[in-house]
Amino acid sequence: MGVTTFTQEYSSSVAPSRMFKALIVDSRNLLPKLLPQFVKDVNVIQGDGEAGSIEQVNFNEASPFKYLKHRIDVLDKDNLVCKYTMIEGDPLGDKLDSIGYEVKFEATSDGGCLCKMTSNYNTIGEIDVKEEEVKEGRESGIAVYRVVESYLLENPQVYA
Repeated sequence: MGVTTFTQEYSSSVAPSRMFKALIVDSRNLLPKLLPQFVKDVNVIQGDGEAGSIEQVNFNEASPFKYLKHRIDVLDKDNLVCKYTMIEGDPLGDKLDSIGYEVKFEATSDGGCLCKMTSNYNTIGEIDVKEEEVKEGRESGIAVYRVVESYLLENPQVYA
């Protein structure tokens, strides 16, 4: 199995604790509400939503994918870090065994945050994952962050 790693960062004017709560802790409720055209629902299918749990995201017809499952490996609410692994679903295709993610939210001097994301693409066999092959998925992830950020800016009382 080969591993290809990509990193990216996203700056936000929203406080790190609010972004973490919205994007990580309460995403199963918030994403279907904010992105109903893409996300049908998010369900905990094993566990209690904490580390060790498995969630299934079901997509609507507008999405090129039907579903995905991810396992929450680490949920550190004090340090605003989440590690999770996509273990099943259409985005893996026939080349990927899994995708491991680490997401960290760090405070910035202006009261906002810097979100640092690391993605480890675990391939079936010794296949190199090219950045162009995952560009669309990475851009979709940033688009979700922007939608959530806009919602939080318009609703300053949410997750305050």
